[in-house]
Amino acid sequence: MSAPLPFPTTEEITPAEDAAARLAPRLAAQAPASDQEGGFPEQEFDWLRAAGLLTAPLPTHLGGQDLAAASQTLPLLRTLRHIGRGNLAVGRVYEGHANALQLAQRFGRTEQVARWAEDAAAGHLFGVWNTQAHDGVQLEPLPDGRYRLQGSKTFGSGAGHVTRPLLTGALPDGGWQMLVLPADAQVPQLDKSFWQPLGMRASASFRVDFTGLEVGAEDLLGQPGDYYRQPWFSGGAIRFAAVQLGGAEAVFDETRHFLQKTGRTDDPYQRQRLGELAILIESGQHWLRAAAEHAMRPHATEAAETTVAYANMVRTAIEEICLRTLQLAERCVGARGLLRPEPFERLHRDLTHYLRQPSPDAALADAGRFALASTTPAYSLWHG
Repeated sequence: MSAPLPFPTTEEITPAEDAAARLAPRLAAQAPASDQEGGFPEQEFDWLRAAGLLTAPLPTHLGGQDLAAASQTLPLLRTLRHIGRGNLAVGRVYEGHANALQLAQRFGRTEQVARWAEDAAAGHLFGVWNTQAHDGVQLEPLPDGRYRLQGSKTFGSGAGHVTRPLLTGALPDGGWQMLVLPADAQVPQLDKSFWQPLGMRASASFRVDFTGLEVGAEDLLGQPGDYYRQPWFSGGAIRFAAVQLGGAEAVFDETRHFLQKTGRTDDPYQRQRLGELAILIESGQHWLRAAAEHAMRPHATEAAETTVAYANMVRTAIEEICLRTLQLAERCVGARGLLRPEPFERLHRDLTHYLRQPSPDAALADAGRFALASTTPAYSLWHG
């Protein structure tokens, strides 16, 4: 008798995805210790460094795995999902690292990308800090060609540990300029009192003041306005959606484990809820696959409006999946399951907080606006 054929697959597991999947249980086991206000998952990022995940978004000729390339969108999303499954705070910071390296490759000059690739290989952690309040960052040109920074950013995830934050700042003419700050040499001031969150404590998303720091022209990334260029600005929502889905998968796994260890698997209502949870999680995985396919279309960049509307639909769908997952899990485990040391209390806080991304209503309305403006039949509205 001939040997059975291997299970067919059309999707190869990349080294980055495999490394993230292997790390997820370790990240989950360490998460309770990292869940401290003002803290940061330092050990966890040492594990990511050792696994090659900090360099994975770089091109192969610079020592990476091309994870930031459009053709690698699905492996990137799955890598983010696995890290989020292990610890949402780690996933949030790593998503910012991947985002910064994507932006660097998209808009940076060849010599800049090579320099920042060397930094990533040396263990530097990147991030993207754009959110600000009334005292946002201003760039003051100096006579020697350098720039002095004034002002601060809020929600600077990984502050104090991200040594290459990508910032946005206003030029005197109103242009919105990106820069990569060498924060180990130009050290900003941290306001840790800003970060008193419901969840995501370990993400260290402090208020960061850059007043008086200086950068050179070699630290400026791209041209004014590049940060908000579409489809990349809004289309990047699929990355944080992938991390969020990982959090929902962790909730699913812990819910099932709790019911198994408490002997409640024969309850018909628990079975019904687990069936709905399974559908939700699998639906989220299909959304990620569809998001990747959409981002990899030959004309995805030119058809920016379609790409953005689809990304907004993806983030909305995954938010709803996560919210429903939390609701069903609460009913499954009851008050007992929400007591520490059970992980639900932390998972619930972290996922609830991380789901509060900017402008959720506008994102959904944009998908509706796109659909209303089109006469394309539903079967090909997004894939024609």
